[in-house]
Amino acid sequence: MCNYWVQGNCSYGDKCRFLHSWSLGECFTLLNHLDGHQKVVTGIALPAGMDKLYTGSKDETVRAWDTNTGQCMGVINLGGEVGCMISEGPWLFVGIPNVVKAWNTQTNQELSLSGPVGQVYTMVVGNDLLFAGTQDGTILAWKFNAVTNNFEPAASLKGHTLAVVSLVVGANRLYSGSMDHSIKAWSLETLQCLQTLTEHTSVVMSLLCWEQFLLSCSLDQTIKVWVATESGNLEVTYTHKEEHGLLNLRGMPDSESKPVLMCSCNDNSVRLYDLPSFSEKGKIFAKQEIRAIEVGPGGLFFTGDGTGFRVWKWAEAVPKP
Repeated sequence: MCNYWVQGNCSYGDKCRFLHSWSLGECFTLLNHLDGHQKVVTGIALPAGMDKLYTGSKDETVRAWDTNTGQCMGVINLGGEVGCMISEGPWLFVGIPNVVKAWNTQTNQELSLSGPVGQVYTMVVGNDLLFAGTQDGTILAWKFNAVTNNFEPAASLKGHTLAVVSLVVGANRLYSGSMDHSIKAWSLETLQCLQTLTEHTSVVMSLLCWEQFLLSCSLDQTIKVWVATESGNLEVTYTHKEEHGLLNLRGMPDSESKPVLMCSCNDNSVRLYDLPSFSEKGKIFAKQEIRAIEVGPGGLFFTGDGTGFRVWKWAEAVPKP
């Protein structure tokens, strides 16, 4: 990757021996680059049935974008850095210090869910509960009450000693990753901690459920693949080593419906791997750390890129003769 080209001042032009492109790989293409935030993008969300995409940033705003034209349709000032953002059905949830903001994008109803202490780093929905991982190590849960049209506190899950920065739901479990280097598995029914996994040696930044596996990535420069034993406990079945700390995991099918793992690294890149082989499929580069990756419909995916985001699409598979 040519650093001078990134700055916009490579004097070698086409003769430069370094890459003048934001990606490596033939299987996906860059469709658009949309910019507008003042600081790094930390969340991307696409509420169901909408032609809008939302981005949240450390600049304390959420921006709404028209997915057809790429135009910014509005800016919401939140008064706090966006730690994370997800959508579920028509609802958009934004985590900022000491509160979760909830918007119904169909009715424009706005709610503030109090309870978090410090930044809200991660959220996930499972078993009709909204879970939020917070700076003080607590996982808070809310349940939607259709009668009062509100989210009501349902539980507080304690056990981590430092901030909870990743959550995922799968196999009737809630998995949490923390700055305390551990992963905890919780029952979605009882909300009790079933197991604590301590194989990572640094912050567990992101978690992903794929088929019967749990994948975790960490600033310790590894991706670990976990599988349940007959007793139900998780064990590491494979460790993939990188040369940089890992920030985010996302999975999606490519144009041939084969599973691909996308993982962002703290060298301002995203690596794309075939699963389960971990053979490299491509790379994406950016000016800053890519804190947000989101999967869209029709082979689209989105990567945060400093103050904006990029829109990518899987190339159509070429039929074999």
